[in-house]
Amino acid sequence: MKFNYLPNQYKKNKKIKINHSYLIEQFSDYKKIFHQIEKTVKRADYTLGEEVDKFEKNMSSRMKSKFTISVGNGTDALFLVLKALDIGHGDEVITTPYTFIATVASIVTAGAKPVFVDIKDDYNIDEKKLERAITKKTKAIMVVNWSGRPCELDKIQSLAKRKKLKLIQDACHCIDARFKNNSIVKYSDACTFSLHPLKNLNVWGDGGFILTNNKSLAKKLSMIRNHGLLDRNNCEIFAYNSRLDSIQAAIANYKIKNKLNTITNKRISNAKLLDKLLKPIKEVKTPSRKKHLREVFHLYQINVKNRDELIRFLINKNIDAKVHYPIPIHLQKAAKNLKYKRGDFPIAEKMANTSVSLPVHEFISEKQIKYIAESIKKFYLS
Repeated sequence: MKFNYLPNQYKKNKKIKINHSYLIEQFSDYKKIFHQIEKTVKRADYTLGEEVDKFEKNMSSRMKSKFTISVGNGTDALFLVLKALDIGHGDEVITTPYTFIATVASIVTAGAKPVFVDIKDDYNIDEKKLERAITKKTKAIMVVNWSGRPCELDKIQSLAKRKKLKLIQDACHCIDARFKNNSIVKYSDACTFSLHPLKNLNVWGDGGFILTNNKSLAKKLSMIRNHGLLDRNNCEIFAYNSRLDSIQAAIANYKIKNKLNTITNKRISNAKLLDKLLKPIKEVKTPSRKKHLREVFHLYQINVKNRDELIRFLINKNIDAKVHYPIPIHLQKAAKNLKYKRGDFPIAEKMANTSVSLPVHEFISEKQIKYIAESIKKFYLS
């Protein structure tokens, strides 16, 4: 029996010319990265070593965070923040039903109960609906900055402070994003990030990190990612093993220095061009772009009529149109015990039924973007 579905997906992706996946292109300079890895190997520096220290300093500097704690992956980042904040059995965490499984899974595996609040047409949680979801059991709000677009963080932070709740950001899409020209770290107890190969800042496997300005939280996180150890011989608490490998940290450091600015700027410019070209097509709706937000476009999403037919049309045109994600979390089999039903979160369900993700990454050319827009226009005129 075969349990790994990914190899077949990789093969399928390669057949489409304008692809969401850019794994080959993004590491085409692998020989330069090999040189960085070689130096790490020669130091026999594999876990929590010099490259990890360097990475954490790099991220704190770039994201204007007092502390960075690197971990094994983005899901662990969320889980460990919950554990470090002593959130678990009997507690409720408010979050969105429109997200990747990992957001909600981190809450459940930490022992807490996810409580969903519907989203707005920009795919982010509706801050106006948050307060009515708060109960005596609520301990935290976990927002998702969907596709690299920050939520209304100042309003949500104000509510969290007033209600004495912790605020956690699932910022796995959101490296380099800003809210009112500030680092998003400013607005929560912790921000969590993924270094998955398909993220804007990525490595050669899994990796993640947490940003916080809270010294005591940072100290606890640094312990529980490494078995609860204070040093080699003294264990403060029994905990977990979720360390960023030094080799992956070396790759991340190379990309921060040499590529991340280009990645961020190119995705933003590609998205602006798509906005401009798609605006005249009445069957296509894009989120309004807010001046106080710096979006970084891990994904570029539109909402359309005849979504499934359009996707088939675009794929036949060698354009890798996808859906992120067709089944909201509250309708997943895994969420059955939460007792939600279809219709409970109508905006999330509407967006799941009408959204399309288009390639927007840094390797897409202007010519290809124009071809994508022309193809969509042709579909609706035919």
